[in-house]
Amino acid sequence: MTFERQRLGEHGESIACDALEKLGYRIIQRRYRSRFGELDVVADEGGTVVFVEVKTKTDGSFSDPIESVTLQKQRRLVSMAEEYVACRGLDDTPCRFDVVGVDLSVIPPRITLYKDAFR
Repeated sequence: MTFERQRLGEHGESIACDALEKLGYRIIQRRYRSRFGELDVVADEGGTVVFVEVKTKTDGSFSDPIESVTLQKQRRLVSMAEEYVACRGLDDTPCRFDVVGVDLSVIPPRITLYKDAFR
């Protein structure tokens, strides 16, 4: 990943975290690294641990951010989440996966939240 692309991702994550906090989420951790990859954001919403995948785009394409979270990507996210839950003893805590799309091609950026995006 190029430095520019990494910076774009971090910028999108910051915007997503701000939006999530306004909706009542409490950000627990950003960029959690595991042997399977990296979780963008781990948050708490009303006692549910939420694993958030952030997709940031800068062009005006019509693609939906959730389309880029393929079945293979979902499996990796589940593996990372399972590791996170096991390491923290959260086995009895409800969890879910959200996807946040951040469209930087418009001002202000358009934020789209997909709650419980997949199981």
